[in-house]
Amino acid sequence: MATKDIKLIAIVGPTASGKTGLSIDVAKKYDGEVVSADSRAIYKYMDIGTAKPSKDEQAGILHWGIDLVGPGQDYSVADYKKYADKKIDDIKNRHKLALLVGGTGLYVDSVLYDFSLAPKNPKIRFEMADKTITQLQQIIKDKKLQMPENLNNKRYLIRAIERGNAPLLKKLTPKDALIVGICPNKIVLQKKIEKRLDNMLKDGVVDEIKLCANKYGWDSTAMTGGIYRAFKGYIQGTCSIEESKENFIKSDLLLAKRQMTWFKRNKDIRWFDNPKDALVWLDKQLGAKL
Repeated sequence: MATKDIKLIAIVGPTASGKTGLSIDVAKKYDGEVVSADSRAIYKYMDIGTAKPSKDEQAGILHWGIDLVGPGQDYSVADYKKYADKKIDDIKNRHKLALLVGGTGLYVDSVLYDFSLAPKNPKIRFEMADKTITQLQQIIKDKKLQMPENLNNKRYLIRAIERGNAPLLKKLTPKDALIVGICPNKIVLQKKIEKRLDNMLKDGVVDEIKLCANKYGWDSTAMTGGIYRAFKGYIQGTCSIEESKENFIKSDLLLAKRQMTWFKRNKDIRWFDNPKDALVWLDKQLGAKL
């Protein structure tokens, strides 16, 4: 069992870095449950393209934070924080180890740190309503603001401008938590992304994209990022599957870069190149017999 003073472990890092496998290993070893911190895994019916852990991968470990809303529904950071806080408290009250796992930095920070989410600003929303995605992205760059994970989602872009440079972390000590980060080098990460893509294609992700596009439309919040956006041209017949594959790999590498830009500012994270080294370190912190 985990030591009494460690009640929460956060496992963070870029896409395809190995967070899921590490979280399963830790949960098995220390009687834990996983709370996903992935802004794409919240959507129902989008299982393959969002790389949700399968039932076999979950290995009997309870997972929360997955399949919370439909692809056409809005879901805010405040919604996530309320949900995750409740789940983590429940896990702790049942004397289990809570594991917060994901690459969506704002989701992770909303749980780990005490900070107030910037209030809505109707004036900014009105001023930005008619801007194109390209224009909004340029405003964020000009203002030197944090680019959102889904940089092709207009609502996310406007929210980033609305939030401005308001500090997200009011204090630099997380609540009774250990935070580990997994960050392979770029060559290793690209190979992992390519392997994940091959597995997605074998598992039928193209059919999943077609079904979701037909039911929810390409402008749905859930369809504007990741493999769904990258394969839009292939499904519409405007580019080859090889071009779509290249687009996806490039977009996932850019996503990883944005995720690391977010996480690298947090000095509380203990970084590792691979999950195995992270597990050895966690074992030492949790008092396991090696």
